Amino acid sequence: MPTTPSAQYSLTLRVEIDHRPGMLGKVASAIGEAGGTIGAVDLVQVEGTKTIRDITVETADSSDWPRLTDAVNQVVGARVLDTTDRTFMMHVGGKIELQNKSPLKTRDDLSMAYTPGVARVSKAIHDDPDKAFQYTIKRNTVAVVSDGTAVLGLGDIGPRAAMPVMEGKAMLFKEFAGVDAFPICLDTKDPEEIVNVVEAIAPGFGGVNLEDISAPRCFEIESRLKASLDIPVFHDDQHGTAVVVLAALLNALTLTGQRIEEIRIVVCGLGAAGVAVTKILIAAGARHIIGLDSRGALYAGRADYLDGSMHPVKRELATVTNLEGRAGGVEDVVDGADLFIGVSGARVMPASAIERMNTDPIVFAMANPDPEVSPEEAVKYARVVATGRSDYPNQINNVLCFPGVFRGALDVRATQITERMKMAAARAIAEIVSPEELREDYIIPSVFNREVVGTVAAAVAEEARESGNAEAGAEVGFASTEEFRILPR
Repeated sequence: MPTTPSAQYSLTLRVEIDHRPGMLGKVASAIGEAGGTIGAVDLVQVEGTKTIRDITVETADSSDWPRLTDAVNQVVGARVLDTTDRTFMMHVGGKIELQNKSPLKTRDDLSMAYTPGVARVSKAIHDDPDKAFQYTIKRNTVAVVSDGTAVLGLGDIGPRAAMPVMEGKAMLFKEFAGVDAFPICLDTKDPEEIVNVVEAIAPGFGGVNLEDISAPRCFEIESRLKASLDIPVFHDDQHGTAVVVLAALLNALTLTGQRIEEIRIVVCGLGAAGVAVTKILIAAGARHIIGLDSRGALYAGRADYLDGSMHPVKRELATVTNLEGRAGGVEDVVDGADLFIGVSGARVMPASAIERMNTDPIVFAMANPDPEVSPEEAVKYARVVATGRSDYPNQINNVLCFPGVFRGALDVRATQITERMKMAAARAIAEIVSPEELREDYIIPSVFNREVVGTVAAAVAEEARESGNAEAGAEVGFASTEEFRILPR
């Protein structure tokens, strides 16, 4: 159960208070004693002997709210009139909207935006389909596609319940990279149907961001779409996580003075994120990795490998990792490791196990909201600790990756996002933290660091050009901020 007040569990109390000295202080004290943290206090109305105020309060959990309102009501001369869940209020009517870029106020405007003028533009695109990138939203638009089967830590909650998350993803695309993104939640779990639908809608988009699709189906869906479409397809749960993990690791290794080729790594969790993390680490030069799934350590001698029932994706990893054939759970294989990466579930490893790792151990415990090992306990033993949470240092967050990756890919009209482009993104993120800034509690930039998107986009675009993955002469540029504009050589 969370104990730290958080904005996600904030509410607004509308309180009627006797209009006399000291009353607001008494109400504030009651809120504090009940475990609430007060933010804004706004005066709504003064009428006679009463004032009405809106008081914003953060709590650790919604279960705290009844205690909070009871505490205020027990103050003589105060009464709670109403409460508003601020998180739900933000979602009323959805979080995103469509806005016109051009005015539509006169007959001339109408004749150019729609009939009859639009017919000329449509004919030009019919004659040269490539012009869709120049004269439609395709040039700056990404489809955020989900089937709702692996949403955050909630699991299979379906496409309707996935919509708020996909809307949030669209907000991040727009806010951080100027990319217009549309949430598309599909009412099917059939990989064949998902592939067919995405292929059918692809003409209207410049890229596809797959999101919250459960493993192992996500591997097939992404692979098939990458093969059939001529626009970038990126499964963020896999590759966004992998890119940011690599970025954080590059800086952590600078602190410990180690090389990725030499360190021993344990990856706990081999779902979408764990598989992608393992692959990018191997691509970056890692040679000693042990991965664990629900059946324990993965290796080529395990029973499901020998009888052929192991999924092909894991089977591939089993042939190149854990060559020593170590078996057992995380506590059995963590001895002598330099790096623990958790992409699994809460509290799967006791902090005391970190003592059995090598000198200067690095721990990335990224399960949300409850990490694989308590960060407060882990810092007693580890040199560097990172999590997926925003309330601890070193947050490994995909928002450091996907806006810049798509921005760079769209700017040069890349047809795909390659492994080399992901590696370039990881290096770019790592380099945002200067040598002077680098320390144990700052190995990765903040998600609000506005340098990140432009730096990542430039690195991704440059790699796309060098590898021949960019459209010659492409010049799309950053949608709203000129300084991020990326031009061809």
